[in-house]
Order: sequence, then structure tokens, then C-alpha cells
Amino acid sequence: MTSLPVSRQAAWAAASVTRTVLSRIIEGATAAARDERRTKLVPSDLVTAIDRNVEVEVGTRWYACSPTFRGLTGVVHDAQGRVVPPPRRRRSRRPGAVTGTHRFEPGVRELLRSHGTSAVPAMTRDLNGIASAFLTDLAGSAAMVVREGGIKRFGYVTLGTPEAADPTPSLTDPPPAAQFAHRTAGPVVGAEDILAAVTMQLFGDIREQALIEARQASGTPSAR
Repeated sequence: MTSLPVSRQAAWAAASVTRTVLSRIIEGATAAARDERRTKLVPSDLVTAIDRNVEVEVGTRWYACSPTFRGLTGVVHDAQGRVVPPPRRRRSRRPGAVTGTHRFEPGVRELLRSHGTSAVPAMTRDLNGIASAFLTDLAGSAAMVVREGGIKRFGYVTLGTPEAADPTPSLTDPPPAAQFAHRTAGPVVGAEDILAAVTMQLFGDIREQALIEARQASGTPSAR
């Protein structure tokens, strides 16, 4: 999703953020299904979840490709007034927001099981597409951070109050030398670049939660 090399810590952080976002969407959809006394999620539950919590309106590039959202986003016309058909899913050598979305299916199904629910195929397809589109946007923002000066320009992401203490690292945290090694090895997307990208792609409570969980997943300390 980016031509730049990506560190292992960055991949862990990006996966954590995507998991956080999908979990919040599934929680909202599950609540919507529960209101209608259903145990299996359907696409209308996804729409309801987004309507109830605008913070989870992410991966919007997928909306134009999904029948679930096509009727909600309106009809697009070109300069001559002709209706523009929705984009088709095409094979591509380079992963994008639409191609390869099926690769997220195992993770989506695992998330659904962890929340004690399941979904119809159309709902699973939409969750796969949202994950792909969101991760594509996240990777693009992280690459922009690296190319335009990285942390030196954008600054570190700080959570909590100034007097709050940094969390104690666990035994599974990577050694400090590995966390910022990419800064001496040329332009590489690191975990801190992903954290900066999160502030561009998310807002509100879900952004704070995603930053905390991504920092824990990647072993990135809270910079002051």
C-alpha cells in the first residue's frame, strides 16, 4: 500500500489501529442487531452503526464500491450530466482500497467471533472493504509523514496529561534500539509515522483508543 519500506513495528501498529476501528464498528452493528432481536449482522446494521457514531465513518473510498452504501451516497454525474457508474473491482499488481479485500476476511471473522456474533456474507464483504480502504488511507498518510520530514516536522503524538507517567513496558516489548532504528537506515515507515497518520485519519475517542492500543502493540513509548 506504499512503495516505502515498512518496519515490523509499523506493521504491528497499523494492524492494531485497523483492528480497533473494526471492533468499534462491529460493536455498534451488534447493538443495532440486538435492538431488532437478531444475532447475525446484516449490512443495515453497519449503516446504523455509522449513523449512531460518526467517528467510525472510515474507509469511505469503499462506499462507492459497495451496494450497501451506493444508494446512500447519491448518484454522481459528469460534466455532461451523464450518470457515472460505480467503479468496478479490478485485479491490480499493486494493492489498493478495493483489490485484495478478501485478504482481510480471516481477521474479520476472528473479530466477529471475539465479539460473540457473526455476519451475513454481504456484511463481511463490507467490513473487508472498509478495512482495506482504511488501511490504504492510513498507509498513504504515514508515507506522507515520512516524505515530508517525519517526526522532525510533525512532532510526536502525546497522550494524557503532562503529569501522567509513561506506561511500564511489558516483557514482550521490543528493545528501545529497534523502535527507532529506521531513522538511521533511510526513509522507512516506522511505528511513530503510523501514530502520526492516525491523528489524520481518526478523531474523537476512537483516535485516542487507537493510539493507545497501537503504541502497546508496537512497543512504541509515549514521547513527551
